[in-house]
Amino acid sequence: MDTTVGSRSTTYTTLFLCFSIALFEGFDLQSMGVTAARIAQQYSLNFVEMGWAFTASSIGLLPGAAIGGRASDLLGRKNVLMLSVALFGIGSIATAHIWDFHSLLAARFFTGLGIGAAMPNLISLCAEAVGAERRNSAVSFMYSGLPVGAAVAAAIGVLSPSDSGWVDVFYIGGLCPILLIPVIAWGMNESAHFIAAKATDPATSRASSAVSFALWGEGRAVTTIAIWGSFLCTITVFYFLLNWLPSFMLKLGVSRVDASAAQVFYNVGGAIGAVCIGRLMDSRYRTWAVLATFGCAAFFLWSLTTMRTAALVFVGTFLVGMLMNAAQSLLYSVTSTKYPVRVRGTGVGAAVSVGRVGAIVGPLVAGQLLALGLSPVQIVLASIPLMVVAAFSSLFATLKPDARN
Repeated sequence: MDTTVGSRSTTYTTLFLCFSIALFEGFDLQSMGVTAARIAQQYSLNFVEMGWAFTASSIGLLPGAAIGGRASDLLGRKNVLMLSVALFGIGSIATAHIWDFHSLLAARFFTGLGIGAAMPNLISLCAEAVGAERRNSAVSFMYSGLPVGAAVAAAIGVLSPSDSGWVDVFYIGGLCPILLIPVIAWGMNESAHFIAAKATDPATSRASSAVSFALWGEGRAVTTIAIWGSFLCTITVFYFLLNWLPSFMLKLGVSRVDASAAQVFYNVGGAIGAVCIGRLMDSRYRTWAVLATFGCAAFFLWSLTTMRTAALVFVGTFLVGMLMNAAQSLLYSVTSTKYPVRVRGTGVGAAVSVGRVGAIVGPLVAGQLLALGLSPVQIVLASIPLMVVAAFSSLFATLKPDARN
């Protein structure tokens, strides 16, 4: 197979557009956390109902990632990406027009469906736009757009705290990605690796007819299981924090403005962590990078429960955000290296789908536990063992050989 990557300008265009799409995905995912208290107040929603509202987009993410990943191996990365972006943009705009709890669930589900379908294509496009020696850095750069977008959403929450201002957040999160679709159509090329694989690889037809071959064939079974285990544990904790952190800060006695500001620090730290981990994973220190990322994430999760002043909360959320986003970015980049081009979309999409189970469980269980009277501190502490399991699963997957293309 021809493994030549495109020109430098083509590569940079692809990476920049993928980063931009990820930014709007992060903006939309954070929008519910930023607006939750105001939506709950306007529509008289309780903790359990808001837990379902947070979870609805994750329920959409699960089939979206699986379908989007598989479709990318059959129809092409670029085509599926544009359809996905249109879907989550429309879903975000629909969220601004909800009228009750059930319409909120429907709007968030379709938003999640589009976001889920986009992610495997973003990962595959970035991984295939550069050489193998820079693959982790490229995927991590794309992923850093998610916390940047989330930070922007959190900042808007600080600057627009009025009870009715939450609608504007979803208009921004919907219109901007839709306006980006013509730019993608004109400025982004289809993956050269994907085109070459479809044209010349005799295994393509076999891979296209059997998902089992993509996930378990050619000795990938154990690697796939390890990746799935780490995704499940990491994203359970990640989404629990992403959706409930502002509400937890309020429960701990932090003001609404400071709670929103803490979310900004969480996501700014996340952007830094995502970029840094990519460079480390492309270096000879990748094993130590995995251990340090997950170990420090568990430690700072614990330390966050001991912080009470606004200054300490800002520092703690910055560090937790940096490490949790580094952990998730690490998983995306590692997964992209373990599946060959002809089945990369399917492998990445399946892993992201499994992770969405955690995205569903995390916010929902947290809402149920809060309704039963458990404290935020108890819930955060209960998430730490999951990070330990994720650490060992990620390390095992990292040590397995990368795909040759």
